[in-house]
Amino acid sequence: MDKKFDTDYWQTRWDENRTGWDIGHVSTPLKAYIDGLTDTSAAILIPGCGNAYEGEYLFRRGFLNTFLIDLAPGAVRALKERTDIIPDDRIILGDFFEHRGSYDLILEQTFFCALDPDLRRAYAEKMHDLLEPGGRLVGVLFEDELYKDHPPFGGDREEYRSYFEDLFKIEVFERCRNSIAPREGRELFISLRKGR
Repeated sequence: MDKKFDTDYWQTRWDENRTGWDIGHVSTPLKAYIDGLTDTSAAILIPGCGNAYEGEYLFRRGFLNTFLIDLAPGAVRALKERTDIIPDDRIILGDFFEHRGSYDLILEQTFFCALDPDLRRAYAEKMHDLLEPGGRLVGVLFEDELYKDHPPFGGDREEYRSYFEDLFKIEVFERCRNSIAPREGRELFISLRKGR
């Protein structure tokens, strides 16, 4: 983990209420994807979960094998204060890169852009390690320049594909058609399947 953006960095963001990534509800591209899921026994992970609106939505739809992880104690505390539908044993305070588990689906929502770009290949490899064969990494990535010296970090589709294409079968990697208004034209929807 890059020490510039460690637990203290993210905890300070929570303490100072600088959580601009938090849109206050389920991301529309992920809601649409979740609405199409049928296997409620699937093991699901949401890294960098923050207030975990997607996690809450999954639990309300019966996906009780969903796990949420965040590095910042403030995020975990805020999540537990905001909703009581998610059991404590499904909320993990910890470093994604040290996490152990096995999942059928991992949902990406503003976690990738929070990481130092030097960690992007490690992110792709860790996602691959955590997924079962045939498991999917699904979510949204910012296709926008954003910032170079602090999160959120941006980039473009060609750069992003280079991290994933030798590890996953790329099923969808395209501009979102259902982003919220402030993110319209700035998000890519991805669905990547682990083949082995």
